[in-house]
Amino acid sequence: MDALYNAHATEVYAFAARRASRSAAEDVVAETFLIAWRRIDAVPEPAKPWLLAVARRVLANQRRADGRRAALTARIGMSEREGDTSAGRERSDQPAVLAALADLSPRDRDAITLIAWDGLRAEEAATVLGCSRATFYVRLHRAKKRLAEALGNSDEHNNDEQEAERS
Repeated sequence: MDALYNAHATEVYAFAARRASRSAAEDVVAETFLIAWRRIDAVPEPAKPWLLAVARRVLANQRRADGRRAALTARIGMSEREGDTSAGRERSDQPAVLAALADLSPRDRDAITLIAWDGLRAEEAATVLGCSRATFYVRLHRAKKRLAEALGNSDEHNNDEQEAERS
């Protein structure tokens, strides 16, 4: 189990940190490896896609729990004490690609980042997302198209702004 943790903890943390806060990412890593330890006989080779799939489900569970907590807070009329710091982040200082990527749906963002940032092959990414390889290829193709459109629109918008400034 130590070898599994040492080999993949950094990758699982990076995967989770791109989707949640640092403290939440640490919780995701802990819970992911707890699940792996409990199901050590079910961990396949290579383990990375399986671990990222587990981390993805842990993140989904965290989001659902956060949603239930927020709904309960709203129902009882209390204001939340801690807000989501990532929601209020300014995108003006981010590169256009990151801003366009942030505007994509979570499904599209996952398809692209599993390949580009997590270094998975399409088969492995399909395992993480719980779909067939063919379905993943379709998702990836559509996600790339939407990202290109978003970048094209943002480039046109930026060019328009620059032309307006020159006038």
